[in-house]
Amino acid sequence: MLALAGTSPALAAWEPTKPVEFVIPAGTGGGADQMARLIQGIIIKHKLMKEPLIVVNKSGGAGAEGFLAVKEAKGDPHKIVISLSNLFTTPMATGVPFNWKDMTPVAMMALDQFVLWTNAEQPYKTAGEYVAAVKAAGPNKFKMAGTGSKQEDQIITVALEKATGTKFIYVPFKGGGEVAVQLVGGHVNSTVNNPIEAVAQWRAGKLRALCVFDDERMPYKEKVTDTQSWNDIPTCKEAGVPTKYTMLRGIFMPAGVSKDQLAFYVDLLTKVAATPEWKEYMEKGAFNQTFMSGDAFAKWLATAEVTHRTLMTEAGFIAANAK
Repeated sequence: MLALAGTSPALAAWEPTKPVEFVIPAGTGGGADQMARLIQGIIIKHKLMKEPLIVVNKSGGAGAEGFLAVKEAKGDPHKIVISLSNLFTTPMATGVPFNWKDMTPVAMMALDQFVLWTNAEQPYKTAGEYVAAVKAAGPNKFKMAGTGSKQEDQIITVALEKATGTKFIYVPFKGGGEVAVQLVGGHVNSTVNNPIEAVAQWRAGKLRALCVFDDERMPYKEKVTDTQSWNDIPTCKEAGVPTKYTMLRGIFMPAGVSKDQLAFYVDLLTKVAATPEWKEYMEKGAFNQTFMSGDAFAKWLATAEVTHRTLMTEAGFIAANAK
């Protein structure tokens, strides 16, 4: 009997048995869409998963469509979702019956920065010059484009207004890609897009980066344009605009999955984060390279939820029926 036991194969760890749906609660072309499709490409290239990973955009209701689809898939290990900070803001702004605790946190892939952008043909060389022009023009004369309503971009816009005594017309679009195109076309005056969402237009000389909404400059010193690296962009605080905000880029599963199923995706994403393609993407998009899973990630989420409730309350964005 002992001999037979020694030759029996160990139980295999769990892995997907059918295609996995990768939900993006945002439109095409934006930061979440780009990151999800890169993860999909890395998994295919390095053969990290036997079953295919199928990307599906569900941007309705400021991402609520995507999050509710995952909430309703309780116990289904063949569905994952990439999150932005709309994980917190959408339920607070709309009252939609959803909370991040309705899902299983898998991993924080990175934190994303926000940059104040203007069209390169506009005369403003610094954030201070631009804010001064907005202030001089009076309320609701300059247009700020962003992704969604009462989401990260509009929260930053309101914080910027409060810090500088300005008032923009906020113009929402479905994704950061469309936001960048609108600014290049001169249809709006500025945006607070993520670096990865505007880097192509910045490199092409179509956009100007005025400041980054963080306490420290981005560490990347390799030139992106002919004259500037990400590190050359001053913080908004340096530029006299004391406003800061960073955004989650994380992966979640439905609630009710097993420890083995969760472990598969944590391991999968750890492998993704170790590839040269991921590291190159992190540098090109000027991300804060913080990877986190387990209890540390859950603790971070709980703290971030409180922070967002404070920001949303100050901006007057909390829905009457929000919990």
